[in-house]
Amino acid sequence: MTWFVRNVRDLPWRENELGATVEFDGGGERFPEFGINLTVLQPGQPMTMYHRERYQEGFLVLRGECLLIVESQEVPLRRWDYFHCPPDVPHAVVGAGEGPSLVLAVGNRVGPDVILYPRDETALAHGAGVEEETPHPREAYARFTRPAPEVPFREEFLPD
Repeated sequence: MTWFVRNVRDLPWRENELGATVEFDGGGERFPEFGINLTVLQPGQPMTMYHRERYQEGFLVLRGECLLIVESQEVPLRRWDYFHCPPDVPHAVVGAGEGPSLVLAVGNRVGPDVILYPRDETALAHGAGVEEETPHPREAYARFTRPAPEVPFREEFLPD
């Protein structure tokens, strides 16, 4: 892989019930060591299902408000709040507030992909939980359109 510069307006976006997302490695090879993406969430829309994994992750709210569900706790997030998630900490991010939010997410991809979606009442109350614990993403995301269909960039994703 060689270096490159890409503008998110030119990359392929995907949208489903989990928001509109663009991956910076979209349109090319998948980055082997880390993932980085932007997700636009509407209020009440989960970004992911409540899960824990062996990798650390980070989430920066660039616009709007979100609700972080971490270790069964609700933590409000607002613009410029950063959540550092160490390995094996169960979590999910849900859109909140009056309008869309924009979240930058980064995570490690080195090593085996071991993930667990535990049942959690707080996550279930916000539409981000599973009824039965599972290590299988297909089961955890069965009620969502997967893969998310590709959509053209819309200015509402990144308004000034």
